[in-house]
Amino acid sequence: MKTLALLFFVAIASAATMPKTRTDNVTETLHGVVVKDPYRWLEDQNSPETRAWIDAQNAYMRSQLDPLPTRERLSTRLEALLKTDRFTAPRVENGRYYFLRRMAGQNQYALVLRRGRDGKNEVLLDPNTLFPDQTTSVLIADVSRDGKWLLYGTRKGGEDEFSVTILDVDAGKELADRLPRARYSSLYLTADKTTLYYSKRLDEGARVYVHTIGSDSSGDREIFGKGTKPEQEVDVDLSPDGRYLAFSISHGWGKQTEIYLQDLQSKGPIQPLVNDIDAEFTGAFGAGQIFLRTNWQAPNGRIFAVDLAKPARANWHEIVAESASVIEEFTAAGGRLAVKYLENVNSRVRIVDAAGKHIRDIAFPTLGTVTGMAGRWDVDETFYTFASFAQPPTTYRYQMSSGKQDVWARINVPVDPAQFEVKQVWYESKDKTRIPMFLIHKKGLTLDGNRPTLLYGYGGFLVNLTPFFSADAVVWAEQGGVFAVPNLRGGGEFGEKWHRAGMLEKKQNVFDDFIAAAEWLTHNGYTKPERLAIQGGSNGGLLVGAAMIQRPDLFRAVVCEYPLLDMVRYQRFLIAPLWVPEYGSSDDAKQFEFIYKYSPYHHVKDGGKYPAVLFVTGDSDTRVAPLHARKMTARMQAANGSDRPILLHYDTKSGHSGGMPVTQQVADQTDILSFLLWQLGVL
Repeated sequence: MKTLALLFFVAIASAATMPKTRTDNVTETLHGVVVKDPYRWLEDQNSPETRAWIDAQNAYMRSQLDPLPTRERLSTRLEALLKTDRFTAPRVENGRYYFLRRMAGQNQYALVLRRGRDGKNEVLLDPNTLFPDQTTSVLIADVSRDGKWLLYGTRKGGEDEFSVTILDVDAGKELADRLPRARYSSLYLTADKTTLYYSKRLDEGARVYVHTIGSDSSGDREIFGKGTKPEQEVDVDLSPDGRYLAFSISHGWGKQTEIYLQDLQSKGPIQPLVNDIDAEFTGAFGAGQIFLRTNWQAPNGRIFAVDLAKPARANWHEIVAESASVIEEFTAAGGRLAVKYLENVNSRVRIVDAAGKHIRDIAFPTLGTVTGMAGRWDVDETFYTFASFAQPPTTYRYQMSSGKQDVWARINVPVDPAQFEVKQVWYESKDKTRIPMFLIHKKGLTLDGNRPTLLYGYGGFLVNLTPFFSADAVVWAEQGGVFAVPNLRGGGEFGEKWHRAGMLEKKQNVFDDFIAAAEWLTHNGYTKPERLAIQGGSNGGLLVGAAMIQRPDLFRAVVCEYPLLDMVRYQRFLIAPLWVPEYGSSDDAKQFEFIYKYSPYHHVKDGGKYPAVLFVTGDSDTRVAPLHARKMTARMQAANGSDRPILLHYDTKSGHSGGMPVTQQVADQTDILSFLLWQLGVL
């Protein structure tokens, strides 16, 4: 009966007609190479023709996915996992705890205040009631030192951009000051609440501005960043005592960072702290000093202490030396440093004093990931969140002085970690480099070479894929499947050398690592190509796009989310110039050669027998232009020589930066899992 039902539903899904997409004879010669681009017209997101095409693609996608069986069961289970009370770690100022909270029946997080550790929760702003479309989200941008003013951001859909409002909490009213919709970072209000410093990205690059409270933001003055390029990022930091500003210019992930200081008390000029070393530096203020984490002559990272009264390099003191484990990040809080290491891709935290003397380690219950360890030098209390693949996130309140900790918030998700097995294996890539990979599945699962397997990857920008809680992974394992996460080169799991081995002209290493993971799974009794799917988003979308073009025989299904796929033109859209240090640019003849060689859009073969593909993107993705998924969908639908569907899941309201209503999250993940289970023959 199950086979008959499947045939019935497949027959229904096959009844709809795939849209046909017109082509244009667009070609250009780049560095002596003729490059074809027949779907360039789809780059115009707002043209009536493109909008009609999107509607047709969504209708076709729905005709394929809606009739599939078990959707209701999947949706019910995802609701149980996702529709739970959720809390973020709080921002603490003057005994007040500001945090985001989403109750089980809500779509968006509300802004909440708790006065004192044991005070009652007060909802300050609830987008669930204020914005009927349920796609508007809020975020905490900053809190005044006295805890009485809250700076919050309002974001539409999944855009990176947001607007900023200042709320006088005790008075219960908003100030007239507004920062209009833009891509902001690093907002800092001075202790006397007269001045706001912030970084904002413009088309020509990022700049730092100063805003005087009570004035119109149109008159805000640019104070740093002039002359920086679109591929550089600019940020600002304010010391806890309000005396110093630190400005940074990043030339790329893991690459050169320039740091400058200004003494506001003496009204001195902006002076360079470090601007002549090709290495990454990230800073955090202490009392009269700044701590610098760097990969300078230390690919795994080390930390210096710099006396702000004597900042010359000759006076720097190394307080945390490089070790075999990678320093992922650190927090300066409570007069001490919490240094987070990666040890074989698992989190470990060491507490050291200002001189680098080891005080204690924080113990964790299992292999997993620590996130959100934030604090301030003059506040003893800090918070961190711990999670693993089958262990939902738990946020802890931690005292730096004593090491005492207690639970701030635990997500009560109906999942029993004891039912699952999480392990780490190692395999060889094409060039014999050893790559680690996490596997999660039910305990006692029989490995018969026929398990539905979902391989998820990223591989870039120093991003570390440490064990993370995923409703998708839990549901997949509950279906008898294997969820696999390899730690590909291009990430930062093993330091800057690991990162640089997967960027620019070495990007092919990332694809080779991913393909080798798939081959290992098939050769070691887990699965076979007909039961193997791959998934990735953003840079991970490029990963799975390249993998399916290079090895279409190895995969049965692909979920390609918010991807980069036209690598010849990617740098021309949105904030993509920021990624030129990572990928290179086709404007450069030498870089064009290796970029064009792997660019997925340009290597789709007419008549190629490709896996089933579900492209996922949305109008509000203001980070990775949705045109990549649109063009690639059209190209693959026209070229595909197999009978497997090429679908586009296109949301007209969602984007890259979250904010998606929970009901929409459930619906979209139901679509994705239904698609994968259908194609892998599990339904």
